[in-house]
Amino acid sequence: MRTTLDVAGASTLALAMLFTPVAISARTQGEPRQRNDRKMQENLTKEVRHQLLLLPYYSVFDNLMFKVDGDRVTLLGQVVRPTLKSDAENAVKSIEGVSSVDNQIEVLPVSPMDDQIRRAVFRAIYGDTALSHYGMSALPSIHIIVKNGHVTIEGVVDSEGDKNLANIRTGSVPNVFSVTNNLVVAGEGKK
Repeated sequence: MRTTLDVAGASTLALAMLFTPVAISARTQGEPRQRNDRKMQENLTKEVRHQLLLLPYYSVFDNLMFKVDGDRVTLLGQVVRPTLKSDAENAVKSIEGVSSVDNQIEVLPVSPMDDQIRRAVFRAIYGDTALSHYGMSALPSIHIIVKNGHVTIEGVVDSEGDKNLANIRTGSVPNVFSVTNNLVVAGEGKK
């Protein structure tokens, strides 16, 4: 009887030793895969952002955003020109690692009044000495979206004071029905 228990105990121990390395191996293999997937996702996000910023007709009056989910990219935002919508989709489709692109970019309606408001808001924001430094780059950091007299300002600013000043300057422009301030203060989301 004693030999039977020893054999049963030894076979249980052998089975445990046989399956334990597999469990440990699967656990440790999963961590590098997750890290690698995360790194690939970060690289894809950087490349999509880079390709969108390189679009030749992307201006201060357009707002391009995107979401990356694995190898799928969803394009969002608003543009003045329909060609910018298709250019953005084509640029993102050409990126290695992108399997599909869902283009949900809205083309803003053609309106001479909206064009006039765009120019006036641009002058109001970038003509202000406290905000003019935001317009010094090739693509200014405050984007002005106008749809049927309603203005949305998007982008990144350095301080809450700049965010509020941009809102006040936009609201002071004639023929603006409403202002939506979606400006983000740099560093605010990194807490």
